[in-house]
Amino acid sequence: MSGDAASWVLHVDLDQFIAAVEVLRRPELAGKPVIVGGRGDPAERAVVSTASYEARAFGVGSGMPLRIAARKAPDAVLLPVDAPAYTAASERVMATLRAQPDATVQVLGWDEAFVGIETADPEAYARAIQAAVLERTLLHCSVGIGDTLVRAKIATDFGKPRGVFRLTAENWSSVMGDLPTRELWGVGSKVSRRLAAHGIVTVSQLADADTDVLTAEFGPKMGLWYRQLGRGDGATTVDDTPWVARGHSRETTFQVDLVDRADIANAVRAMLDHVLDDVVAEQRPVVGLGLKVRYAPFVTKTFTRRVAATNDRESVVAEAMALVTKIDPDRAVRLLGVRAEMAMPDDAREGHTPTRGGW
Repeated sequence: MSGDAASWVLHVDLDQFIAAVEVLRRPELAGKPVIVGGRGDPAERAVVSTASYEARAFGVGSGMPLRIAARKAPDAVLLPVDAPAYTAASERVMATLRAQPDATVQVLGWDEAFVGIETADPEAYARAIQAAVLERTLLHCSVGIGDTLVRAKIATDFGKPRGVFRLTAENWSSVMGDLPTRELWGVGSKVSRRLAAHGIVTVSQLADADTDVLTAEFGPKMGLWYRQLGRGDGATTVDDTPWVARGHSRETTFQVDLVDRADIANAVRAMLDHVLDDVVAEQRPVVGLGLKVRYAPFVTKTFTRRVAATNDRESVVAEAMALVTKIDPDRAVRLLGVRAEMAMPDDAREGHTPTRGGW
């Protein structure tokens, strides 16, 4: 390495990944609004997995009900989700990243990863990554450059699409300071509302917030984390240690609303059966449960409870049935989801900063 080389974190994010994979398979779709979700049928209950930039221009976004998306973009091409195709494309991308000189790669999902490097010119390295990914996979990506994982992740949005952007301690305040807190990775609408109740509206206000106020609102761990997030600080090292799952989950959207209590309980039991099969394979005890309920027309509630660490299937089912009693008996249910949290190994990613992404 040359004397002026430094350590950098790059965040590589594939542009409109799922839609881009579909366009590669159907070149005639290039430049057209493409929406991928469910089985591609807006008459069925499903949500948008991804939308091409052309579809996003109509206000279509991930998580939106497919029927609403089809109404917003009536000329859009609707396609079913093809998870194996996206997994295969993702694996080619990640292999390309690992092949870069002296790169440490931490995969975050199908379409994004952190890359740790040492270089005197991170922009040139980022452009080389973009060229390599495009050559190997025909997919475009954006790259955020940072001196922490958080700054690199946030930088990517400023580079989209197909661009490169650097966000460090040096320009953090000028770029981020006046933006609302919800622009931070890890701060959603609920947290931003709780911050606003204390007069904390912008990123710079969060960076300078009273720690006593934050810890009183969010607890000692997350309160300090949100203040740190407001400064863009945090982990600086990309870690390629294999991720250990905290839990397993399943969810189902019903084509016809469930109203009968027995039907709801049976649906939860069936999903929990699959979830516990996954948990058994991990050989770790269950320590918590979550039940997600979406009432008609589209109001979502989540119920959770801690449980004494157990591998006993029947006791876990009993705990889950206790959560089912919290479901409003007078409301029709359109979606149910079940999650089982497991005890974490002592050495699993210790010391890592908590974030929405879970790394």
